[in-house]
Amino acid sequence: MSAARIGPIAILTGAGISAESGLATFRGADGLWEGHRVEDVATPEAYARNPRLVHAFYNQRRTRLRDPRIQPNAAHRAIGELMRRWSAPVHLITQNVDDLHERGGAVSVVHMHGELVKVRNDRTGDVHLWDGECWPETPCPRSGETGVLRPHIVWFGEAIMEAERIDAALADPTLFLCIGTAGAVWPAAEFVHAARARGAECVEFNLTRTQISEHFDRTIEGPAGETVPAFVAELLTTMRVP
Repeated sequence: MSAARIGPIAILTGAGISAESGLATFRGADGLWEGHRVEDVATPEAYARNPRLVHAFYNQRRTRLRDPRIQPNAAHRAIGELMRRWSAPVHLITQNVDDLHERGGAVSVVHMHGELVKVRNDRTGDVHLWDGECWPETPCPRSGETGVLRPHIVWFGEAIMEAERIDAALADPTLFLCIGTAGAVWPAAEFVHAARARGAECVEFNLTRTQISEHFDRTIEGPAGETVPAFVAELLTTMRVP
């Protein structure tokens, strides 16, 4: 790698980076998400139809996230180090709803699909940190109402969160890194085009080439826990002031 010009970096991560920590990817080869049809647990209609099932599903995922064996991996930690040491802004956008980036040292993470460790009052929009179970009869910590708390998750048919922060992150990057995502989900699949249009060098990290690999300057194949730390280490070693 030649000397790196110091400038803003935008990073997009997907399910692949969390899979290396032991969390299931969004949808398996059988089309199911941890044993459930997506239509039964990840749509507003599913929640209206059977809120108890939806809460049970996310309670299970929250419990899984708190398993002591589920820890940030080397890729999470490398990104956290890059955010601490790079002398220009590093914007981290993730499609993941877990908190492994934060636990790996990242700050101000943009969770475009929401966060598993939060719930939201569906009437007021108030968001609350949440570590345990949540059920239809669970009272809202602020209002005391029951039947109003829902997972702070973007379901199919709903708009992504923090769109303005995402636009700002992609406004002027000199480098765009895409890690552990196949680029199959809109609007994340479009981020590389936005970055390229602004002159960013675009680098993809994945186990194999993806359906959007042709839009990157290069694809680095292999486990993120190996490729990302090596890339970050070299980037920090070779950085220079323009």
